[in-house]
This record gives sequence, C-alpha cells and structure tokens, in this order.
Amino acid sequence: MDNNTNWTPSPDANILDLTDKNRMNEYEAKGIAAAELFVFDLDSEIEISTQLLLEIHSIAFSELYDWAGSWRTTTVTVGQLTPPDPSNVLQAMYQFVDNLNYKIRSAKTQQDHIDCLTFAHYEFIRIHPFNNGNGRTGRILMNIVALKFGYKPLELYYREGDGRKFYIEAMKQADKGNFEPLTTLIRKELTTF
Repeated sequence: MDNNTNWTPSPDANILDLTDKNRMNEYEAKGIAAAELFVFDLDSEIEISTQLLLEIHSIAFSELYDWAGSWRTTTVTVGQLTPPDPSNVLQAMYQFVDNLNYKIRSAKTQQDHIDCLTFAHYEFIRIHPFNNGNGRTGRILMNIVALKFGYKPLELYYREGDGRKFYIEAMKQADKGNFEPLTTLIRKELTTF
C-alpha cells in the first residue's frame, strides 16, 4: 500500500468534466453516503455476492465515473503489492466471496468476527477489483459484515490526523503477512449496538 493515494486517477477522468478536486470529492462523498444508506437498508441475512459489490460500487461512483460498477480493466500496483491481472479479477472475486460467506457462517466468537472483518477488508483491497474506490468500497463491505455480526460500522481511520498513517502502515504489514496491526485497529473500534 502506498501512502500517496488519491481519490481519483486524474481530474479530467469523470463524466461531468469536473476539474475542481473539491467538487469531485463532494460528488464522491455524496455517492459513498448513498451506498452506506443502501447497505443499512439491506436484510442482515443477505448473502454477499459479486453482484452486490458491483451494485454498491455503482451507487457510490456512477454519478461521476463511467467505470463505476465494473471490474478493473487495467493492471495496477498498490505500494509493494501487485493485485491480480484484470483477466483474473472476476475469478478472484468469486473465490473471495465464497470464502467470505463461509467465514461469516462459521464465525462463533468475537475473535472469529474480528478475523472475518480483517479478511473481508484486506482480501478485498488485495484483489483491488475496481479501477478506483477500492478502499471506500472495502470499508463498506467490511461494515456489511460488521452489521451481520451485530456491530456498529467501523471507520478504521479518519482523513484528518494520524489515523490514516496508522491504517496505511497496518495494510503494509498485512501485505507482509502480519495482520496483527490491522486486527488491532478493527478490535479497537468494535462495538455492539
């Protein structure tokens, strides 16, 4: 994971031809809020599917981007991590969703829940299935899982302060196989309704 991530690939890469980064961020924030509201209205028993993830991504980003709700078609590098080739994204997502649903059904203890939340967020980010918006969509996905287990949504970090730095470092450690920092971030925020 790299710390110099941006919200969008470039200012001219949107269907509204916006060039003001603040206006683009406003549209994105509005889309993310709509996706979060959509998730809150879901039945807690809904099984997570690739179609559901495409729908969430579309709700979040379709007002601004033509790639919203579509799998990634370009090769990307995220820090030291190289996600699967675009031709393997769909297969990776099917496998991920199957594994995630199994982990959700099998989780019994709070530690199982934390491990499942860590898996949901990290593995989604590792696959990096979309051209952009993976972190935000990954947090929404993680929160679907949290809601299924009876927990309040998690933030993981706020854009202000040092929270983002700790999150990025936790993701870098996970890239190396050390999930404890990410697990710790999740554990600290975990609260029931």
